[in-house]
Amino acid sequence: MSAPPDVLVVGAGVSGLSCARELVAAGRGVEVLDRARGVGGRCATHRLLGMPFDLGVPFLHGRNADYLAAVRASCPRRIEGWPRIVQGTGRPCQPEAFRPGEERIAPADGVATFPRRMAAGIPVRTGALVARLDLGGPLQGVVLEGGEEIRARHLVLALAPEQVLRLLNGVADPPRPLAAIRALLETSASEPSLSLCAAYPEGTPAPAWDAWYPEESRVLQVLGHESSKRDGPPLVGLVLQAQPGWSRMHLDDPGWPEALLAEAARVAGAWAGRPTATHPHRWRFARSDLASELAGPVLVRLPSGGSVGICGDRFAPGGGVEAAWISGRELGRRLAAPEVA
Repeated sequence: MSAPPDVLVVGAGVSGLSCARELVAAGRGVEVLDRARGVGGRCATHRLLGMPFDLGVPFLHGRNADYLAAVRASCPRRIEGWPRIVQGTGRPCQPEAFRPGEERIAPADGVATFPRRMAAGIPVRTGALVARLDLGGPLQGVVLEGGEEIRARHLVLALAPEQVLRLLNGVADPPRPLAAIRALLETSASEPSLSLCAAYPEGTPAPAWDAWYPEESRVLQVLGHESSKRDGPPLVGLVLQAQPGWSRMHLDDPGWPEALLAEAARVAGAWAGRPTATHPHRWRFARSDLASELAGPVLVRLPSGGSVGICGDRFAPGGGVEAAWISGRELGRRLAAPEVA
């Protein structure tokens, strides 16, 4: 049997991968688990009729120099400043992306390029759903769905607040600091998002905009012109993202894709409601509520000498991918410090 890793990271989104990269660079043994089939979380790219569609985060933005350097190093093929042509005065999901000093980057091969490059050289196990935690022994453990146990000295939870809370609620008699964190997480919430990739027939005129934030719609938050991010796109493609409130109301409604297309037709014209192919996706935990953000990641020392860390886009100012990357990096550095080893 192989020796357990020093650190077990649950969640292969940007925060978990950022944390793992710091630990690997410091020579620590790391294993990353994720329930999905691939890495990246909401930095997700889906290929539809041969073209990449960013069905979660439409572009990467920020102002932290180290984060922007990491994005550019991972995405040599990119469009700087996308979206360049913005129509409408509706509220973006992250208004700060358009404020002075923010830099916007659209990877030409899709935003998933960033986490995929981050994952290079890191032991990542996908399709691994963590059912519960076991923090009672000298090593911290997770129990996967199906009963397999994996243990490490240190445990990192790089998940949405609701997912972290579900796991912590299953821990009997948690240490007082961990119980306090659990109470804090009960006050947080994530916003959902319904997202639809839509590919249009050959000959469809390309829209004149890169992104449209329709101010009069109570359904659509943004229409993203995906083909404007691609080199020699084979088709016209849009990603339609619903507003958080509408998404919450229709999350389990099977007819939501048709409703989004009907609204797109109303806003942009009949052509927008007649794609040749679509791909829907439900994001139950799309982004953290900025009203509940924290200044940094959490690291709780346990009586065993091990620790439990929590990071994610809630655990750094500003939210979004940049905050997730910063919080993961900070937690990784704290875990890599000699006094924690």
